[in-house]
Amino acid sequence: MTTIAEQPAAAPSGAAAGSPGTDIARLVMWCQDRPGIIASVASFLHRNGANIVQSDQYSSDPTGGRFFLRVEFHLPGMAARLPALERAFAVEVADSLGARFRLRDTAARSRAAVFVSRYDHCLLDLLWRERRGELPITTVQVVSNHENLRADVASFGVPYEYIPVSPATKPEAERRELALLRGRVDLIVLARYMQVLSPDFLEQCGVPIINIHHSFLPAFAGRAPYERAKERGVKLIGATAHYATVDLDEGPIIEQDAVRVSHRDSVAELTRRGADIERTVLSRAVTWHCQDRVLLDGRTAIVF
Repeated sequence: MTTIAEQPAAAPSGAAAGSPGTDIARLVMWCQDRPGIIASVASFLHRNGANIVQSDQYSSDPTGGRFFLRVEFHLPGMAARLPALERAFAVEVADSLGARFRLRDTAARSRAAVFVSRYDHCLLDLLWRERRGELPITTVQVVSNHENLRADVASFGVPYEYIPVSPATKPEAERRELALLRGRVDLIVLARYMQVLSPDFLEQCGVPIINIHHSFLPAFAGRAPYERAKERGVKLIGATAHYATVDLDEGPIIEQDAVRVSHRDSVAELTRRGADIERTVLSRAVTWHCQDRVLLDGRTAIVF
């Protein structure tokens, strides 16, 4: 399966949420660490008339580790110059460093598909934030194995596809999903989609998948987690957003958050507070991914 860091950039389709301004481009790069990497990148950008406005870097080990870099820079006439700049960077910098990289306009929005089952809180929060310009995505499709959220999604003007799933029909359902999304999306978001995606789906979809779930795992897996958490008297509840991989709920973690609770809280209150955290954690994870803030070092997600 292709790693998250190797995914292609989204095609531009309007100004992104949180965009730092016009003529701003973003470079992310990863390679074996060695002296002179930042100097090589900065020198290249200087030669081409660019001004660095933000830079973050991380080395897993200064002697033989992996180096990760995220840079935003201003370049007059950037949109027209970006293809030639990308080719030149590959030859003049990346090849000599043995580096992989992405270079794109910060105004590029990622095309997203959102998968959902019955719970609406994460889905509607994403659509609402997108409409307000708070998320750098364009939701091109909602896919659900239930019909109950169709009217809500229609109010946002987003296509809704009902694809029922059962153990017997799962392979055919996933083929329909793949055919529906092929070539249309840069990202899939599982906004409480209560189905396990097969290894074949993960291999064939060709784009990163971000999942959200409560942070009790591996405790209280399966049905009624908040009821069982209440019985055990948990003192913290939270949510985890991570990339989906063939290892169920064990992909690289992008973001987590938690809130302290009490024995006085009812199951309904625990569930409500958990849903609040799921919404904010998922929206942050999607934003950071689309802003190229997340790079992978094995199973570890580096978030700039």
